[in-house]
Amino acid sequence: MKEGIHPNYREVCFMDMSNNFKFVTRSCANTKEMITMEDGRELPLYKLDTTSESHPFYTGTQKSVDNMGGRVERFRNRFGKTAATAAK
Repeated sequence: MKEGIHPNYREVCFMDMSNNFKFVTRSCANTKEMITMEDGRELPLYKLDTTSESHPFYTGTQKSVDNMGGRVERFRNRFGKTAATAAK
């Protein structure tokens, strides 16, 4: 491989800031902070707002808009005809 043209591909710790869930994978992500893992390794830290451990879709806590008291149907009844007539 040619020297100096490849990104720094190394192990990086990704941390979900909402629940402190951590996972380690290899990445080229630029980081400014380091973290010491439980096994003593010091790894670059990349902070995330959400991961599969905290996102409502993956945790099963997501609410469907269609099941929230018929709001979508009420909206369509109220404004659906107006939009259709304005397009003509």
